[in-house]
Amino acid sequence: MRLSEFWALMEQEFGGAYGRSVAMTHVIHALQDRTAVEAIEAAVPVRRVWTALCDDLQIPDERRFLADLGKSK
Repeated sequence: MRLSEFWALMEQEFGGAYGRSVAMTHVIHALQDRTAVEAIEAAVPVRRVWTALCDDLQIPDERRFLADLGKSK
């Protein structure tokens, strides 16, 4: 997972400003009590950070991937 995908997922799930706030302030025990931003800066793989954040915040599996914006409704 690329960092840009992580931020796109954060925006999709939480919105732009709140997503950045969550990434900077929510401490995740599975990441050695780091925030998502701290873990990424410590070279934890971005996919692992996203998965740990989703697990911690109980985000359902169906919302853990980018929405297909090309789908017709």
